Amino acid sequence: MDKAVSLVKDGSVIMVGGFGACGSPLGIIDALVKSGVKNLTLISNDTGFIDRGVGLMVVAKQFKKVQVSHIGTNKESGRQMIAGEMEVELIPQGTLVERIRAGGYGLGGVLTQTGLGTEIEKGKQIVEVDGKKYLLEKPLRAEIAFLHADVADEKGNLLYHGTARNFNPVMATAADIVVVEARKIVPMGEISPDNIVVPGALVTYIVEAAK
Repeated sequence: MDKAVSLVKDGSVIMVGGFGACGSPLGIIDALVKSGVKNLTLISNDTGFIDRGVGLMVVAKQFKKVQVSHIGTNKESGRQMIAGEMEVELIPQGTLVERIRAGGYGLGGVLTQTGLGTEIEKGKQIVEVDGKKYLLEKPLRAEIAFLHADVADEKGNLLYHGTARNFNPVMATAADIVVVEARKIVPMGEISPDNIVVPGALVTYIVEAAK
């Protein structure tokens, strides 16, 4: 766990999987808080809760910027945003997923009508296709993605449980280094090929979850 966290330096751009705290690498988050690393940029669905998930890092003031779909479950995020202590870029959830996917699949961006005529439109390029206007939303990538999986084999093939897969699979494609915290690590071959959601080729390091 400590070795995984040592990959993060002040100013790094990181992705963290999960929805609220479901599907988040909670052990890695705890270790990141203890490390004291700061001035990070976070790409995640949300900022968690004050006492759980990436919200612990918000409370520890480790982010200079977050790119998320909402902050409503963590009142400290709102306080820091209003006080100018942390920059918040709110991205419609579907657009957020597509921007991450674009970053992972080598696309130049995605076109969407979501956000036209709202605050989301400001500063963005508008593209017209067949007489309809779209916002050009640019790709998102990170230096390191910290993900959670229910089971990983020794080669990094990943299996998820229920909705805990949420953002984790798409984030596995969109970072230079992918670190997975797995509840259980098993020998190669124990996960049926039919059940593999993320192939090991996308995974750089595996960490066993704290008990």
